[in-house]
Amino acid sequence: MTDSRTEFDLFSPAAMAEPMPLLHRIRAQEPVAWLPQLGAYLLTRHADVVAVLKDRRLDVANMARGMDRLTPRERAELQPLFRSLQLWMGHTDPTDHVRFQKLLKRYFTPATVEALRPRVRQITHDLLDAVAPGGRMEAVRDLAYPLPASVIAEILGLPATDRDKLQQWSRDILAVFGIADVTQFRRAQASVLAMQDHLRPLLDERRRAPREDVLSVFAEAEREGLVTEEEILANGVLLLFAGHETTAGLIGNGLALLFENPGQLELLKAKPELMRTAVEEMLRYDGPAGVLVRVAAEPVTVGGREYPAGTQFYLAMVAGNRDPEVFADPDRFDITRTPNRHTAFGLGTFYCLGAALARMETDECLRILLERFPGLRPGEGGPVWQPSLPVGHRLTALPVELA
Repeated sequence: MTDSRTEFDLFSPAAMAEPMPLLHRIRAQEPVAWLPQLGAYLLTRHADVVAVLKDRRLDVANMARGMDRLTPRERAELQPLFRSLQLWMGHTDPTDHVRFQKLLKRYFTPATVEALRPRVRQITHDLLDAVAPGGRMEAVRDLAYPLPASVIAEILGLPATDRDKLQQWSRDILAVFGIADVTQFRRAQASVLAMQDHLRPLLDERRRAPREDVLSVFAEAEREGLVTEEEILANGVLLLFAGHETTAGLIGNGLALLFENPGQLELLKAKPELMRTAVEEMLRYDGPAGVLVRVAAEPVTVGGREYPAGTQFYLAMVAGNRDPEVFADPDRFDITRTPNRHTAFGLGTFYCLGAALARMETDECLRILLERFPGLRPGEGGPVWQPSLPVGHRLTALPVELA
């Protein structure tokens, strides 16, 4: 294998503020680019991203980054955190992943997701009722996060009063999927253990008295010998974390995109039937997953070159979803775009189990918001973004005037 390794700096201030110009340049010059900062190759072409997502010779490697900078003593201290993350569905080997997928599909059926729609509508109205008298809201804090947090808490069978704790725990865990330091790892570990301690007595209750929730599905599978308690608690944490973090990002980013593209916002107000394709374009243009990480379990060919086992690849999802070979005028946000072959929820074996739920929640949330407040507009100060290394960003605040 030979390659000409061009230097690209993903961590420059300009790239951290707006990565797309650099990602477009990488795709044009070296679409499978070696990045010493990551010790991995960055994929920016849609075709390469799709091929790697479908290739079972490449395993998921979404473990917390920054572990290599920890001392042996710190790694030993943080072993409970890393053990829990290793058990997450999607971080296991394909066989274990499929086992958990089959298990959770007992609950996440199309009928179950559709049955949740009235509840999603009610929660959305309740959240908007709370801010309507003041005529404004901070959309991330008041809507984008509490809606999916409430929904996933109910799906797992947690009390509604747990919503605020869930959001704080999830923020702590999210930090380790950037490039974390030991303080962030310690905080994440404390939150993971707190989540598990919170779930343990609820799981005991479901063993005695099952309900119509995911914990009861887990308890039944445990009786069948399909899962262990350790796996249940780890994946309960995963569902609490990923089950609202991704959807919150989609709702917030989607609303920010509508504000950035007022013509598209007015079109959606006039034609609310476009909401379905609008959500797909939000996923394509600025989906909640900036990168996915894969590691070759055996020699593989990517982009026409051979790479040895152990090679890591960072899949720049946002770059693949802006590939001009696949998407006409890819940097234009177009809510009427169809077809829209984005990969925001992955593909194949590791396709996101909660994709239908995230789409439904975003559809209902934004539809109701525009129906109730057709004059809504950006609030003072505009959106606040936090870089999500190595590629992407996270919306932390979005002031809105409800008007």
